[in-house]
Amino acid sequence: MSNIHQEETFEANPARVYQALVDATEFAKFSGAPATGTAAEGGSFSLFGGHITGRQIELVPNRLVVQAWRAKTWPAGVYSIARFELQGDGSKTRVVFDHDGFPADMKDHLTAGWISNYWEPMHKLLG
Repeated sequence: MSNIHQEETFEANPARVYQALVDATEFAKFSGAPATGTAAEGGSFSLFGGHITGRQIELVPNRLVVQAWRAKTWPAGVYSIARFELQGDGSKTRVVFDHDGFPADMKDHLTAGWISNYWEPMHKLLG
């Protein structure tokens, strides 16, 4: 299995970044794609019109989001772990992101996908 580590700083406070990551309505705003789900531990979610599904494993408001995360093209039962640590710095938030346990042949695709489908649109929405 492979790992992706990325760090991004947003011109928004941790509460705003947290909401963008866990609230389906906010996620749909920045991604421009359908999203459903609940922002509660154990809650399920569906992103990008069902292409990504998963569960909220651990949520520490404004500090940490850990998700069991999978693409619909992966073999049944295969889930990875996406971990977003939010570090507040005044009016900014640094996101320390780690993605583990996905199929190794998906690393390049996912590495680019986090940038184009998460970080770039989040920068447009949040600054």
